[in-house]
Amino acid sequence: MGLSLVHFRDADDAEGAWGVLAPDGVRRLPGSYPTTARLLAKGLDAARALARTPGGGARPLAELELLAPVTHPCRVIAQGMNYRSHLEEIGLDPDAKRFNVLFRKSSAAITGPRDAIVRPPHVRLLDYEVELGLVIGTATRGPTVVEDATLPRFVAGLVVANDVSARDVQLPQTQFYKGKSYRTFCPAGPVLFVPEPAELARWRELRLTLRVNGEVRQDASAGDMVFDPAATLTELTQIEDLDPGDLILTGTPGGVALRSPPALVQRLVSLLPEARRWELFLRAQARRRAYLQPGDRVTATIRTPDGAIDLGGQENLVR
Repeated sequence: MGLSLVHFRDADDAEGAWGVLAPDGVRRLPGSYPTTARLLAKGLDAARALARTPGGGARPLAELELLAPVTHPCRVIAQGMNYRSHLEEIGLDPDAKRFNVLFRKSSAAITGPRDAIVRPPHVRLLDYEVELGLVIGTATRGPTVVEDATLPRFVAGLVVANDVSARDVQLPQTQFYKGKSYRTFCPAGPVLFVPEPAELARWRELRLTLRVNGEVRQDASAGDMVFDPAATLTELTQIEDLDPGDLILTGTPGGVALRSPPALVQRLVSLLPEARRWELFLRAQARRRAYLQPGDRVTATIRTPDGAIDLGGQENLVR
């Protein structure tokens, strides 16, 4: 059975401690693990032993100040347009997709699962994207072929993540990094789930659900991905090295606030100068009420329908 680990701060450890989530609450893990990489390398045996030990001394999860279970600095690499339902809603044909869209996101964007998402003053089109996060467990140096059978060798953990996006920066400026990297733009956690190989093999069954003020906006299974984790890791290792603790965001399902104009409108607008096209696009998007506003509450969960694999739920207020 997999481990559910949480990262928290309390009066005894202002720098952050780790604990094992058990039915009776969170049980503090002895030792110091300043980074996720250190925890994965040195703390898992102790965590498994603690999980097997009869209970006692557990603290309610709700009473803890939770930190992101992915520490920074680390690499945060994201996939764009990787769910069939998301491709369809932005007017693209999933069956015609031939290329994996990969981009970087600053690790400074990582924030806790209960922290506020801060909208920069100049941003008006703030979007949400619930995503399954893969936490790397093994360093790679050079091209590496990853298959479903060897995936557990490279993926040490799974987390809930929200790839928050400033669409009015990302799209008109063609700046994925900039539009997705503001501080607090990547809530992660609450749980770092360390699966057994048989559990990781069930990744397609994981259900991603995101609500805004209680309204379901996204609800889909990870099996809707176009490029699966093994294929994506194989491709990534052709490009750069990966290290334990790095975070890979695997794309978001349909239901985001962003909507593309109808094809006919796009053809007509394409005749206009670029600046005018973006002016009309932003004006149309600004009329959509789906974009996040200060005071909105965003909740996101990822779990299998039978609850056997549960990455927990995050709740973030927009400020």
